[in-house]
Amino acid sequence: MDNVFEYTIDELDLAAMWVLEGLKNQKALAFYGDMGAGKTTLIKEVCSKLGVTDIVNSPTFAIVNEYKTSGGLDVFHFDFYRIKSIEEVYDFGYEEYFYGDAYCFIEWPERIESILPSTVLKLSISETGKGSRKLEWK
Repeated sequence: MDNVFEYTIDELDLAAMWVLEGLKNQKALAFYGDMGAGKTTLIKEVCSKLGVTDIVNSPTFAIVNEYKTSGGLDVFHFDFYRIKSIEEVYDFGYEEYFYGDAYCFIEWPERIESILPSTVLKLSISETGKGSRKLEWK
């Protein structure tokens, strides 16, 4: 499998499948990218491919949203953009999420780098300037 994947919005489903193939047996994935790079949009599509039937949106104010797949699996979607200190993450018991058996999709992981599990997969998303996005495993 290639380390880099470039796609347009019309190929979002292909990008989501590429991400899922790259997960292998891992379930924690950190999404790195600038504001507006498409992290949430990609996570929505990945969740769709996993069979999530809930409405998927950014948990910017809630920090974490929980979804269920049609098969009953848990998916946790985190957005750490608005946290002011790492203590906020300690307060909601991140260990239960990160070290459990659920999928964990993490936006703005650079804000909590010190507590990310060593097994978390890291994916960078960036705009190419040609109306497409580039995904790259870190």
